[in-house]
Amino acid sequence: MHPIKDRNPKADRVNVEATTSSFSGFLGLYEIVLRKFQTLGTLIALIPMYGVGVVCFALAFTPGALVFQWGYPLIQAQSVVFKAFGLAVLVSTAYILFGFTLIFVAPAFNFLMRAYPKPWRGPYHSLQTIVWGVHNVFAYLPRYTFLEFLTPTPFNILFYRLMGMKIGRGVQLNTTNISDPCLIELEDRVTIGGSATLIAHYGQGGFLVLAKVKIGQGATIGLKATIMGGVEVGEYAKILPNSVVLPKTYVPAGETWGGVPATKIEMSSHSRSQRGIQRDLRKRVRSQATPGIKKSASKASI
Repeated sequence: MHPIKDRNPKADRVNVEATTSSFSGFLGLYEIVLRKFQTLGTLIALIPMYGVGVVCFALAFTPGALVFQWGYPLIQAQSVVFKAFGLAVLVSTAYILFGFTLIFVAPAFNFLMRAYPKPWRGPYHSLQTIVWGVHNVFAYLPRYTFLEFLTPTPFNILFYRLMGMKIGRGVQLNTTNISDPCLIELEDRVTIGGSATLIAHYGQGGFLVLAKVKIGQGATIGLKATIMGGVEVGEYAKILPNSVVLPKTYVPAGETWGGVPATKIEMSSHSRSQRGIQRDLRKRVRSQATPGIKKSASKASI
């Protein structure tokens, strides 16, 4: 599947309810069907993709199936307990082999189908969204089956690089909540916290928008923070945990942002609030420890 260039750069003038197409030939005919008969058009796209998914999974399962085929006859003569344990070992080994194989097979299919979406803005029911959807299918197959067991390790970074994500040196990627990897760039020594979300798309006013995400050198994205399409985070900037950086936001270098939606946080006020929390915690600890101290003192006086 070759990338489809946006034929109408003046996206603001696009009619999101249009049932015509700017493409000619078979592509134009299919886009008209997709827009006039949305369920039918989507089904036409989904059926081949399910077939490709079956082949992708089958190839990834093949090494494990070979191990199972080799090992199963060896446990036939064992007792019931050992036979059950041997069967469990074979199934577990097959699953592990499946996972490690899938992180190479899925990017290979993505490469063969040329499913690398470009920045774009247009109606949901368009040919460009098909390319975008196919790319995310191959990103999600490992994500929802095995990738969590490889996060954070060099293997999850390898997978996303193979999917087209630009990842610099020394990056810590402690999440699998990633969509549109080929539109995301992480520069050197970026830290992505656990369960953070990186997505290079968003919906707005009936449009689907695909926009690149760039995280600058040394930046830190906190635990469960969300970075949306069109966001650029400057060098050594920090996004606090559970924050949401809205689309098309620019976070300048060295700044700290937090909240929903994320905004700049002055470090002086932030530091004061942290000191206040620590002061309250110390008071609480002292108040809890006071009765015990008094009791010990009374015993000593006796």
